[in-house]
Amino acid sequence: MADLKYSRLFRFGLVENCSSEGRGMHTVAADLDGTLLRGRSSFPYFLLVALEGGSLFRAVVLGLLAPIAWLLYHFVSEAAAIQLLIYVSFSGQKVSEIEKVATAVLPKFYSQDVHSDAFRVFSSCGKKYVITANPRIMVEYFCKAFLGADKVIGTEIEVDDDGRATGFVKFPGVLVSQNKRTALKLEFVDGELPEIGLGDRETDFAFMSLCKEAYVVPKRKVDAVDGSALAQRVIFHDGRLVQLPTPFVALVTFLWLPIGFALAVLRIGLTSRCPRKYMGMIYAILGVRRITKGKVPRKQDGRGLLFVCNHRTLVDPIFVGLAAERDVTGLTYSISRVSEVLSPIVTVRLTRDKQRDFTKMKSLLERGRDLCLCPEGTTCREPFLLRFSALFTELTHRIVPAAVKTRQSMFNGTAVRGWKGMDPFFFFMNPFPTYEVEFLEELPVEMSVQKGGKSSFETANFIQKMLGDKLGYECTTFTRKDKYLMLNGSDGTVPTK
Repeated sequence: MADLKYSRLFRFGLVENCSSEGRGMHTVAADLDGTLLRGRSSFPYFLLVALEGGSLFRAVVLGLLAPIAWLLYHFVSEAAAIQLLIYVSFSGQKVSEIEKVATAVLPKFYSQDVHSDAFRVFSSCGKKYVITANPRIMVEYFCKAFLGADKVIGTEIEVDDDGRATGFVKFPGVLVSQNKRTALKLEFVDGELPEIGLGDRETDFAFMSLCKEAYVVPKRKVDAVDGSALAQRVIFHDGRLVQLPTPFVALVTFLWLPIGFALAVLRIGLTSRCPRKYMGMIYAILGVRRITKGKVPRKQDGRGLLFVCNHRTLVDPIFVGLAAERDVTGLTYSISRVSEVLSPIVTVRLTRDKQRDFTKMKSLLERGRDLCLCPEGTTCREPFLLRFSALFTELTHRIVPAAVKTRQSMFNGTAVRGWKGMDPFFFFMNPFPTYEVEFLEELPVEMSVQKGGKSSFETANFIQKMLGDKLGYECTTFTRKDKYLMLNGSDGTVPTK
């Protein structure tokens, strides 16, 4: 404790010994990395900005400079290391792109690493400030939306007249040590300073000394906060990487990329025109794992069945057809021409014109075609089901719900931004991608629109709940438009070229 070096502290201790009772009128100022977050390194988040907002080349350059950043941090200064990360990650990038990454990509990873003890104290206070060496633009959305912070005091970046980051920072520079102290004093120049200061390292002690009480987060392993305890949960997120790109994970990922892409081309190429009876064998040989549960009912009166599944990736209908051991026609609203050409099953493009789409699907079913439809209208990576569009319930009473789960260890097979034609390639670039399809009982006749007299919305909600209960997912009223507005600020229209 003597290392704190500042005599103005009223009380000093460890954060797990800090009571969170009666703090509703108190103000807290807390560091982010190593304090509110368990991880002390911000490198993985800078790499995500470089990759998702910039390019693969920029991310590789940043990865190669990781050892230099480490040396600067430990033997020169924390500020110099962070300035290097900012310059490589930000320089030349549009600020709007950085903001999109901060909104759509980073919160997923930040929310998985929130420090339980620090968050307990932080969340119990009335006014909450985060003071961090990270660029404010990178962390502000997460801190406010998920941690409940009232204000984020962070390093400010320079922006040129074209709205691009220069890679340099504004005065007073990177917020470490005395710069944090100065920034906090300026924020409270006309008011009383925070009662509680939370930090984890010596560079935090300067601003902590301004507070009446100071608590240090020790370097020991603790559990992360459950996502449901945060100010909001992560339902939608974007980005291609499944795991947080620590230096080791980033190295393995970059080394795997050319191998993975070649493997994806092989997996897709060999099955794109392959008879269905051989596809399962080819996938098994090439490391694609499949799990099938449940039974599929027989056809009646020569009419086709309608398989209704939750939407995980673009290739859901392919694996539903393989699991059902039937030739299934996939119904899609937005699919790239490349994906359409390479698809090993027949796909039918819908137009979002209700009457035209209804007539087309009804005709296919009457001709004996089995159809596969994802009524969510877009994919959701988290254990949630989006609202089901009700049009499909009016087509037939012979509806078979299919619960779909996927496992991807490196790359997400879906993305909001970027070219949609790459989605199936990224799924198949995983070393051992897995698809689990479980067929539920056919929709009870009494719950159908045609023979049960139910409204289309009642039937759609009933099927959504069936799938949600089987998967252990929460049913929501969010729609495709909600997802795209949140992640990309658009209405969800996807280019098909």
